[in-house]
Amino acid sequence: MSSNETSATGPRKVILASRASQLAQIQTNMVRDALQAAFPDLSFETSFMTTGGDHNQSQALYLLGGKSLWTKELEVALQEGVVDMLVHSYKDVPTVLPEGCEISGVLEREDPVDSLVVRKDLPWKSLEELPEGAVVGTSSVRRVAQLKRLFPKLLFRDVSNPEPDLMAHDQHRNTRMAKLDAEDSPYTALILAKAGLVRLGWRPRITADIVPPTLFHAVSQGALAIETRIGDAKSRELCRSITHWQTEWRCAAERSCLRVLEGGCSVPVGVSTELVLPTTTTDHHHPGSATLKITGCVTSLTGDRHVQHSMEEEVKDLEGTEAVGSRLAKVLMETGAKAVLDEITKDREKRIGEAKTEDEKQKIEAAIAA
Repeated sequence: MSSNETSATGPRKVILASRASQLAQIQTNMVRDALQAAFPDLSFETSFMTTGGDHNQSQALYLLGGKSLWTKELEVALQEGVVDMLVHSYKDVPTVLPEGCEISGVLEREDPVDSLVVRKDLPWKSLEELPEGAVVGTSSVRRVAQLKRLFPKLLFRDVSNPEPDLMAHDQHRNTRMAKLDAEDSPYTALILAKAGLVRLGWRPRITADIVPPTLFHAVSQGALAIETRIGDAKSRELCRSITHWQTEWRCAAERSCLRVLEGGCSVPVGVSTELVLPTTTTDHHHPGSATLKITGCVTSLTGDRHVQHSMEEEVKDLEGTEAVGSRLAKVLMETGAKAVLDEITKDREKRIGEAKTEDEKQKIEAAIAA
């Protein structure tokens, strides 16, 4: 009997799975609690596993490539019927899912912006205040590319954990925070996704939010997505009941843009979206239409080239928001983004070829193949 069938001895058990990281567990528990509140007569359980992305924390995300690094092992368990739902940070989900899988639910989004966290013994309150030569840590190529344009006086350094064994339980942001505050820390500040900081209880450490147009956030950042098997109508129905349609529409537009650009979690594609409802709207669950405002940008690795465009259109359904995202991507491609993305791809391939050891090459290649 699959976990999604009715049990003769009790309520139907539904199993939610995710990565074993601290943040992933917190997020999965958030989804579980929302489902349990909506369906008190059902039983919801959680299961956690380590993924390829967790095994490769010693490599910069830029080199590791595809987002499937974070999801593949989980999707095998889903397809085999071992679990019923997967809970993801939506920004980690590939824009094209494996055959037989679909996103059935999207929870209300946390603030999607990135935040500055200054070392606790230092006085500065913004990027503008940081002194020349200050070292800012982040593992995101997107953040570095965009901020190099505006803050050439700052030094940006990858802050990925060089010791994979420390990541067994993925105290990832905790580890980064410890690196920042250490007496011998080379970092003046870190830049991290605000949503993760808030969910991990680090809100008091946020020095300042870095909002557009200074820094455009990653696609679907701050949102949680629930993946199910296509054809599993029961699980889909459960997920739809807790879906926040405004977040779903915004993320659909962002992901559609990224799909056309063929970017990944380590490619400097930034976005910002807003969904404006008519003032006469009374039923937020069944909107007749809304105005979608979306901006997308692609920035070269050195920050010297930046392609940005905005659109504002009326949308009436999910497909309409996706169409706007696709059109935005095509404009970006036609106005310089394609050349930038091609250059980034070549740079990644070159750096993989220059890996220091054969073992390192194999790890990178295996990660990308996954």
